[in-house]
Amino acid sequence: MTTAVFHAPGLLGAARPGAVVTLTGNEARHAATVRRMRVGEEVELVDGAGLRVQGTITGAAKEALSVQVGSVMREPAPPVRLVLVQALAKGGRDEQAVETATELGVDAVVPWQANRSVSVWSGAKVGRGRERWAAVALAAAKQSRRAWVPEVRELVSSGQLAALAERIVAGGGAVLVLHERSSVPLSAARLPGEVAPAGDARHDGDASFPVGVAIVVGPEGGITDAEVAALEEAGAQTVLVGPHVLRTSTAGPAAIAVLAQRLGRWG
Repeated sequence: MTTAVFHAPGLLGAARPGAVVTLTGNEARHAATVRRMRVGEEVELVDGAGLRVQGTITGAAKEALSVQVGSVMREPAPPVRLVLVQALAKGGRDEQAVETATELGVDAVVPWQANRSVSVWSGAKVGRGRERWAAVALAAAKQSRRAWVPEVRELVSSGQLAALAERIVAGGGAVLVLHERSSVPLSAARLPGEVAPAGDARHDGDASFPVGVAIVVGPEGGITDAEVAALEEAGAQTVLVGPHVLRTSTAGPAAIAVLAQRLGRWG
C-alpha cells in the first residue's frame, strides 16, 4: 500500500528521529475521518519546502494525529526551476493544467489574465481564484507524494507578464511561449540549465522568485499577435510543443514533461 502523505507546514523544523510530532487541523481530520488512519500505520509528513518526515502513527483522534519520527530527509530544490504561466481558462481547464503540472514537477505557477481569456478574475475573484489554484496544487502535490508544493504567485496582466519575462531573461533564465505557428521545436529551445553550471541559482530580479524556465500557455482563443510580439521583444522564445494543437489544459504539462527530461529530473 502507498504510504499516505500529509502537509504539515511549520511543524517539522525540530523533528528528529524518536520524537513525536502532532498534526492538528484539517489534515488531522482528513487522516482520521477520511483516510481512517490507525495507530501503527506508516505515514509521511511534508512541509511543502523540501522537508520529508517518515514515521509511525502513535495516536489518532479526530483533531490530532501523533506520529513518532523514524527518519527526516531534506530534498534539495532543483538547480533549474520550472514555472508555469497559465492563462485563465473557462470550464476548469486552467485548474486541470495546474493539477497535472504539479504532478509532473512544476515549481511555481503564475495565473495570467490574457487578452483572450474568457474567464476573468477581478475584485474579490482574484483572491478566491488564487486560493482555489493553491488548493489544487496542494492536493496534487500530496497525491504525487511531493515534498515541495508549488507556490501560486499573484495574477499578472499581459503587460506585467512581458515585464516579468524581461527580468527572467536578464537574470539568465528562459521564457518559452508555446505557440502553434512557431518553427522551433520545444526540444531545441535554449535552456539555462544546459549552459549554467549545476546548482547555479538564477533569479528573475526578484529574490523571492527564483526561476530557470518559464512556460507561457495561452487561453482557449490563443495568444494575440501583440502579446507574442511583446514577449519576444522581452527576450522570450516561441516554441512548438508537438505536431498537434493542444488544449490549454494539456499544453503546459506536456511541455513540463519534455523539459523535465531534458534537465535530467527524470534521469
